[in-house]
Parts: sequence; structure tokens; C-alpha cells
Amino acid sequence: MLENGRLSGSIDQIELDFVEREATPEFLMKLSIQLHLSGLSLSNTVSVLEIFGVERARSTVHNWIHKADLQPTSGKNPDHVAVDETVIQLNDEQYWLYAAVDPETNELLYTSLEPTTNTGLARTFLAELSEKHDVDDAVFLIDGAHSLQAACHRAGYDFRYEKHGNRNAVERVFREIKRRTICFSNCFSNAAAETADDWLRSFSFAWNQLI
Repeated sequence: MLENGRLSGSIDQIELDFVEREATPEFLMKLSIQLHLSGLSLSNTVSVLEIFGVERARSTVHNWIHKADLQPTSGKNPDHVAVDETVIQLNDEQYWLYAAVDPETNELLYTSLEPTTNTGLARTFLAELSEKHDVDDAVFLIDGAHSLQAACHRAGYDFRYEKHGNRNAVERVFREIKRRTICFSNCFSNAAAETADDWLRSFSFAWNQLI
């Protein structure tokens, strides 16, 4: 069960600058976005709106999330960064999700969704991560992802192989994302890669607020 204070704090950080002619009260829009990103399916989120006498389609809530353009906070300076890649299924295609997590705080620092995996894409992921956070002095914790090991080596980052321990932070993120995509009727159904990437950034925002 989510603590009310943490939920309210996260709601307050959701900006709805995209709203123009929207009949739904702003608080209910923010509540819907937060509930879905916190783990409620779109169907159940719509049911919550109905309690307040508001009827909206699942696609409407999904569009609110997309337009809110939520982003995790940048400018972190972690001592360690757990990085890994995993496969995400979009329709009949497989995509590779790269993720970086601060194992001390469990904050999700950055994600990137790619159509394949190789050292070049891993280097791009690390470069984009370094643009958002100060990771020059961090120790990267890597499992068996050879592309990430090679990318760290070429970028001159300090890294070490770690199967368990602090690396479990990124595994928890992957488990939650896969649980959401498998169990829920959410935006990964019939979604384009760009839409899924937007959802992952919004998920990162919510994850960091609620951990």
C-alpha cells in the first residue's frame, strides 16, 4: 500500500502544461497518472475515475501520461551505478532495454530502448547517461552484458563484474517493468517503440518518487 504523503508529493510534481480544453478536474488527471505509474492497470485507473463520476477511456489516461512528459531528475552524483540490459516484447518484436540504477538509493537514473544490442548502442547509452548525471568517478556494476563491459572499457569508466549484491537494484527495476508489461493491459499493447520509451521515462519518474 502506498503512503499517502509520498503519493501526494509525487502528484504535486506532475505538471499539466499541456492541458487546454480538458473537462476532467486537474487533480483527477494527476491522480490517474500517478495511480497507473504506481502499478494500477489502465482499466482499474478508469474505474477509480468512475467513483468520482468521471467516465474516460483507457486511451485518454494513456494520452495524459504521454503528454505530461515526466522525466526523472538529472544531476545525480552516484558512487556506484548498476547497469544492465534486458529484452522487452513490443507486439511481435523484441527490443533491448538498457537501464542504470543507483544501488545506494535504488533510483532509476536512465533508460534507453533499442531495437538490438551491441557495443555501439551501449556506448551511446553510457554517453547519454553521463550527460544527465555525474558518473565519471562512479564504479559501474555489470553482470554478463559483454556490450556494456566493452563500452565501459572504451569510455574509460571503472567497472567490475558483479552477479549479486548491489546489482540487485537494477534487477528489481527489470522485474517490475516486466510485471507491468505482462500483467497489465497497458500502453505496451500495440505500442510503438517511441511510445514505450515515453512510458519508461514516466515510469522512472514514478519509481524514483515512490521507492
